Amino acid sequence: MAFPCVPLCTRHLTRGLQICGYSTLSKASRPQEKNSSGPVFQYVGQHRKPNHKVFVWGFSFTGALGIPSFVVPDSGRKKPRKYQLTPYRLETAEKISSAACGYGFTLIASSTKDVSKLWGMGLNKDSQLGFQRTQHSRHKSYDYVLEPSPVALPLVQPLQTRVVQVACGRAHSLILTDQEGVFSMGNNAYGQCGRQIVEDEVYSGSHIIHRIEGFSSRVIQVACGQDHSLFLTETGKVFACGWGADGQTGLGHHNISSSPVEVGGDLAGVEVQQISTYGDCSLAVSRDGQLYGWGNSEYLQLASVTEATQINSPRHLPLKGCGKVVQAACGGTQVAVLNDRGEVFVWGYGILGKGPNLSESSTPEVIPSTLFGRSEFNPSVAVTRIRCGLNHFAAITDQGELFVWGKNVRGCLGIGSRDDQFFPWDFQYKFHRLGTSPQDILTGFEGVALNTACHLQTNSESRKQNKCSHCMWSCTRFSWLLNLELNQVNCTFLL
Repeated sequence: MAFPCVPLCTRHLTRGLQICGYSTLSKASRPQEKNSSGPVFQYVGQHRKPNHKVFVWGFSFTGALGIPSFVVPDSGRKKPRKYQLTPYRLETAEKISSAACGYGFTLIASSTKDVSKLWGMGLNKDSQLGFQRTQHSRHKSYDYVLEPSPVALPLVQPLQTRVVQVACGRAHSLILTDQEGVFSMGNNAYGQCGRQIVEDEVYSGSHIIHRIEGFSSRVIQVACGQDHSLFLTETGKVFACGWGADGQTGLGHHNISSSPVEVGGDLAGVEVQQISTYGDCSLAVSRDGQLYGWGNSEYLQLASVTEATQINSPRHLPLKGCGKVVQAACGGTQVAVLNDRGEVFVWGYGILGKGPNLSESSTPEVIPSTLFGRSEFNPSVAVTRIRCGLNHFAAITDQGELFVWGKNVRGCLGIGSRDDQFFPWDFQYKFHRLGTSPQDILTGFEGVALNTACHLQTNSESRKQNKCSHCMWSCTRFSWLLNLELNQVNCTFLL
């Protein structure tokens, strides 16, 4: 059966949406309304398999979004594009299964068994993207990578091993595999890469990709803070290494740890199912739905158990009225948890999602489910996934809708403007128009990569004394929307 083809344009995702590509007009398409008089476009064949896509937005000047023309304009544009304020399609040859945003750089990975399974783009001054050989010399590495470039892992069995997850910190990266453990690369000034600290080590142009050892069982999740790393094993144990000045490693002291050590405190004997850290605060969710926290509490993240600004050992956080916690997200100044009823609770400091009058809370505040689309027509809507950047939030519902809110510095929310968002903002109308449904959201660090000057001060005395307050509030930010699955959707367009 032949279908007439309708050329459309998909280049810009703006309110006046223009789509690029081809769709088909289907006589068998179901109209959205019985009395609808508008044309119905079927964008995918009836039997086509889902097509996974990656979209990026936010600060692009370091190359972290992987679009070279944003940094070095092509012939059609005169000026570089510092900020991408709306989702932009990143073309990838492989289906991307994991992605992570660091301070001005990004890692993406595919679960393929092919030799190439990990790619990096953006800032690479500390070799957080591995050694990226230049065209002019095989001994020099690029400081900036403008498009996804392969990272060669030192795998014993490269054709049998898959990358399960990636995580990024201020200037270091972690890669979790299914058969060969955890690898680290980048800055190791505080032992965050899980290897011995070498005084005056030069990280630029480094070939070192280190396989981390010392775990009691197989690692199933990794998480990066600014300069520390967390690891979760299949037996529910948590290990940590790196910078501990705020107690973020949870090892009972404020010192540096250059090798993974099991975290104790209130986690002793507890089986953990999820870990989260982004700034200098760390969280863990147990398999029975309890929340534990340690590290920085300057912004009341751990105020339920202490008035101090730091805790160096995990403490159980009593959350009244929150129910069973299934997921936690830790930002730089704020915390979010998701319970088994699909409800979201937030606390800490910043734009928390309940309007401009709530900027600080020491106790969990529930975000009304109506703000995530629950109504008498959709009474069962529930949030299924939450994420935090350093100063912003993201959530995905079981209806496939994406919501974002928080500080919008450098366009990290992707809402089409640089305005802050005080309530959850429904992203989904843009993706409905593309026939896509969000599967996961990866938020970048707020205080991300830093303007380059701040990034280069990672080993400076100012960082040794305290966290860089300028970086916390003024550096660049970007966000990722990962793995948008193309569904068989009939849409009506008003072009």
